Amino acid sequence: MNKDIIERLKTGTVLGAEGYLFELERRGYVKAGAYVPEVVLDYPDALKELHREFLRSGSDVLVAFTYYAHRDKLKLIDREKDLEKLNRQAVRIAKEIAAEGEDVLVAGNICNTWLYDPDDKERSSALVRQTYDEQVRWATEEGADFILAETIEYVGEALIALEVIKSYGLPAIINFGATYAISKDGYDWIDGCRQLEAAGADAVGFNCIRGPETLLPLLARLRKAVTCPIAAVPVPYCTTPDAPAFQNLQYKGKNAFPLELEAFTCTRFEVADFARKAQKLGVNYIGLCCGASPYHIRAVAEALGRTVPASKYSPDLSQHALLGSDTVVKGHEKKFAAVIKN
Repeated sequence: MNKDIIERLKTGTVLGAEGYLFELERRGYVKAGAYVPEVVLDYPDALKELHREFLRSGSDVLVAFTYYAHRDKLKLIDREKDLEKLNRQAVRIAKEIAAEGEDVLVAGNICNTWLYDPDDKERSSALVRQTYDEQVRWATEEGADFILAETIEYVGEALIALEVIKSYGLPAIINFGATYAISKDGYDWIDGCRQLEAAGADAVGFNCIRGPETLLPLLARLRKAVTCPIAAVPVPYCTTPDAPAFQNLQYKGKNAFPLELEAFTCTRFEVADFARKAQKLGVNYIGLCCGASPYHIRAVAEALGRTVPASKYSPDLSQHALLGSDTVVKGHEKKFAAVIKN
């Protein structure tokens, strides 16, 4: 298989598993709040295991866990001194586990910086550029195949990300986080994607923030508006027209984000349905973001027509004691009846 991301996007569907931040928080290796990926340094084996699970579930891409691994965030938790070590090690870990698969790509990862300010554009742009430059440089030196820029809410910030990535000669996938109806600097999301395509992005799209049902309408518009490959990496939560972003979901009269989202988690069947619809629309890069677990990714892979290593353990309810065949069920009913009687 061709390891070039651009050719693979043009010739088929690329599956990219994400959700590292929330999944590792649930497993006890990331602190909710700052959401800094300290696990890269503190518990590398835990990160390796999640990479391996996503790989077994069918992901074509392992994303280096450098989301929020930038200077401003590490300064928040007094670990700025670990910035370079963390970024480099994250790519090395992703490459190590990718080598266990066949032609698996490794993506360097940058994200929104919380530094961009269109009202102070010159100063803030310089800070954003510095932030992206060091992360992309380290990812490039460690051998990332391409760079995935994510969850960006300003078109201006996205264009800086693209400029920096291209300065290092790597392919760039740029994904907006569509929290609001338009970007924070006042652009329609589709117009923002057009600007990125015109500036040389290899793929454009959306990640995080919106669940499958509220992302699909944006994807339909985007596919008609650009000619480059497009990406769709929603959160696996049941967002609605009234709450299109998962930050707006209400649970028992209060905000569910970020610690009470479980009540809105998509089933494996819902994410599989999304994958089929996205592929039919012509989406080239399909994945899931915050909230995704390996079983979600396996469901997406199988919906795309693939049999993956984890498919060995895909459900077979014909073997279930109560839901299976008559013979199986009746045999277990006798055992259950004997237990109850005794």
